[in-house]
Amino acid sequence: MKYRNLGRTGIDVSPYCLGAMMFGAMGNPEHDDSVRIIHKALDAGINFVDTADVYSAGESEVIVGKALKGRRDNVVLASKLHYPMGNDPNQRGNSRRWITTAVEDSLRRLRTDHLDLYQVHRPDPSVDLEETLSALSDLVHSGKVRAIGASSFPASDIVEAQWVAERRGLERFRTEQPPYSIINRSIEREVLPVCQRYGMGTLVWSPLGQGLLTGRYRKGQEFDSHRSGHTPQHFSDARKLDVVEQLVPLAEQAGLPLTHLAMAFAIAHPGVTSAIIGPRTMAQLDDLLAGADVTLSDEILDRIDEIAPPGTDAGPNDVAYVPPAISSVGLRRRPVAERSAG
Repeated sequence: MKYRNLGRTGIDVSPYCLGAMMFGAMGNPEHDDSVRIIHKALDAGINFVDTADVYSAGESEVIVGKALKGRRDNVVLASKLHYPMGNDPNQRGNSRRWITTAVEDSLRRLRTDHLDLYQVHRPDPSVDLEETLSALSDLVHSGKVRAIGASSFPASDIVEAQWVAERRGLERFRTEQPPYSIINRSIEREVLPVCQRYGMGTLVWSPLGQGLLTGRYRKGQEFDSHRSGHTPQHFSDARKLDVVEQLVPLAEQAGLPLTHLAMAFAIAHPGVTSAIIGPRTMAQLDDLLAGADVTLSDEILDRIDEIAPPGTDAGPNDVAYVPPAISSVGLRRRPVAERSAG
């Protein structure tokens, strides 16, 4: 497996990153089976593992910690914080108070004394970026964290974080973890170019389009939304399904399973360092590993561009970050009194 530089950190990582979201109650509750999956991925040359405290309420980190016993030094280990880990309103977010607690909890569950990459899982508009970067900088200086990163930040927030770090002499985000697939290509417009400009590594999530690019969900077919974890609307979005229907014959023409086409596309962009795979079973891992060396020709990439134009989304990503300017009605509408004023 050919390794890539994780931005300008000097760390080399595999083009496939093993995502651990499906290890634990959210996916595979069998710890021993999940450990075997992790070991097989490592044996295949994957040296990059990404998890988060919120995955199965910490269970994913526990499983990863078990799997890395005796192998920790050969793994680039990443985790994340932000989402609620309890009912207490301060057990969440990107505040110094929570960061300093969350990292200790993650280190304990992962059975390690440091993280190679610690990421804020989503932006937190209620907290000054300086507050967040200051706390994360202290973790780097103490040796508990080697590098820091963000996930699903809009391009404007990425730029602001870089400027805050420079003005205040703080550690800066070295990585970004955005959604990216043939179905969701909007990060090609600003996020990826901005990351390249600042020398940031990128580990993209959902390269299989939240399951749509596995080929298991097609037009006119029923599906088990409970098992998939997605809403019926996710698999019935006509725009996304239209893309899938055109990609299936393209993959067949190329002699590839759709999953291999989708993964090869994700890691072909020069701004992408690694694509996160999230197998729940050994069979899923085997399928993904079988396509690790696939390279797409310019002809195939051109055809993908025709089906799903660069920089566009065929439909919304169900779990991507939506900024308050969009999600909050109060930020999108003037008060009635102002609107009615002559």
